[in-house]
Amino acid sequence: MATEIERKFRVTTDQYKQLAKPLYCKQGYLDTQNEPLVRVRIIDEKAYLTLKGKNNGISRLEFEYEIPIPDANTLLSNFCSTAFIEKNRFIFSVENTTWEVDEFLGENLGLVVAEVELASENADFYKPSWIGKEVSHESKYYNYKLVNHPYSKWNEIITKE
Repeated sequence: MATEIERKFRVTTDQYKQLAKPLYCKQGYLDTQNEPLVRVRIIDEKAYLTLKGKNNGISRLEFEYEIPIPDANTLLSNFCSTAFIEKNRFIFSVENTTWEVDEFLGENLGLVVAEVELASENADFYKPSWIGKEVSHESKYYNYKLVNHPYSKWNEIITKE
């Protein structure tokens, strides 16, 4: 059984761009009416099918399988909602900590989030100076939420509530 333990943070500067080249990522979500969350992702020259369980704090079950790119394109075209998440992902290590920084595109343009996966919820990790506010517990930052409630509409959503 695989468990993902992940913390998310806002990013305050673009210093991370000096640490890696971006990989283009396109992903969509199959409508499963709750659990598990099923994601199809193409990143660079690889594709993945991922199943994620419900969050328990910053932990959840996660199973990820590499699939052929033509299969991923077919799944994205036929089984995912009409909206997709598109982003540039930067992956690099700093002081023995691996970071993934996502620069969102499209309707989520302007949102930049850094993620770190940990071995345990209380694991120590190096936090670069450009890491800002932690947003691990704010569901609006989850990629599957950004599909239907993109960053560009957050002010609109806030005023309607």
